[in-house]
This record gives sequence, structure tokens and C-alpha cells, in this order.
Amino acid sequence: MVEITLTYDGELRTTAVHGPSSTKLITDAPVDNHGRGESFSPTDLLATALGSCMLTYVGLTANKHGWDVRGTTVKVKKEMIADPVRRIGRLTVSIHLPLELTNAELAIIEQAVITCPVKESIS
Repeated sequence: MVEITLTYDGELRTTAVHGPSSTKLITDAPVDNHGRGESFSPTDLLATALGSCMLTYVGLTANKHGWDVRGTTVKVKKEMIADPVRRIGRLTVSIHLPLELTNAELAIIEQAVITCPVKESIS
């Protein structure tokens, strides 16, 4: 179990502290939702968590197969909707691997990516 402690700092900003490492993370509400937009929004963090989880699973799979995937990038596009309530409407993920893999190897990576815990939690 991991504990994260969050404090409301005012002006729609929060500070989160990761218990095990004491690393701090600041969030801001986005400008289009009355915030300053100077840091990740809570919904940005959900998109970031998905991309980071998928990238971690790329790394785990690559390590198991001896593939060097350093430099792999993931882009997550987040689209918000307002009806019936403000929420994430769509997350579109694209992954760029800096090496040539066969179709069979790509299928192994794809299977790992789609089973990452964040994706499983939000599906």
C-alpha cells in the first residue's frame, strides 16, 4: 500500500506528497476551469499515469526479451467533454519505438501495453 497526502494550497492548487519517497507534486486547475494552468491538472495526471504505465510495461517486456527500448516515447492526447458532466471524453495514445521489431515482437509489446494496471483500472 502507498499513501499519498494532499494539501489544498488555495487558488485551485494542490500539493501531493508521495509517502515512500517524499517527492512532491503540484497540480493546478486548468485555465478553462478557472485555474492558473501552471502545472498538471488532475485529469492531466490520469493521462500521464496511463502513458507512464504503458511505457513501464514496454520496458518490462523489452527487458524480458533483451530489446533496448531506451528513447521510446508515448504521447497521450486528452480530450475533455462537458456533457453530462465535465470529464475526460477520450485518451488517445501513440507509442514510438526507436528500433525495428517484427510484427510478432510488436504484438508482444502491444499485449503488454494493453494490460498495464492503469488501463485496466480505467477501462
